[in-house]
Amino acid sequence: MENCVFCRIARKEEHASFIYQDKDAVAFLDSRPVNEGHALVVPRKHYENIFEVPDEELANLFKIVKKLAYVVSKSEKADGISVVQNNGKAARQDIFHFHVHIIPRYEGQNSHSPRGTVEQNELDRVAAKIRKFFDQSNTNRG
Repeated sequence: MENCVFCRIARKEEHASFIYQDKDAVAFLDSRPVNEGHALVVPRKHYENIFEVPDEELANLFKIVKKLAYVVSKSEKADGISVVQNNGKAARQDIFHFHVHIIPRYEGQNSHSPRGTVEQNELDRVAAKIRKFFDQSNTNRG
């Protein structure tokens, strides 16, 4: 879709702090994160919501989500991790391209609201840290 920001990011027509890319999906840091390391996993093909994503593609996306949730949790030294996926305006979906949030969580944290927009150089720094941990995790797993 021409006007979809996530489609433009997936086509690299807009800058994003990528932490993962393959032929079917991309993952990048949210520019308005709840916590440092808050990532989005997005299929390259445009689907408005979970109901439009073919089952096999959805299963593959969630394999990526699982792997990245582990990496983000470890790289950010999180006490827990939230995996969130919203469908429709009433569910607080604000970009109508299917996506999954991976949000590091910490003991005693009460806020679930975004911190505001983060500078791109800070997002790039965090993304580099996560990618490095991802590369190390894949090497250590054989």
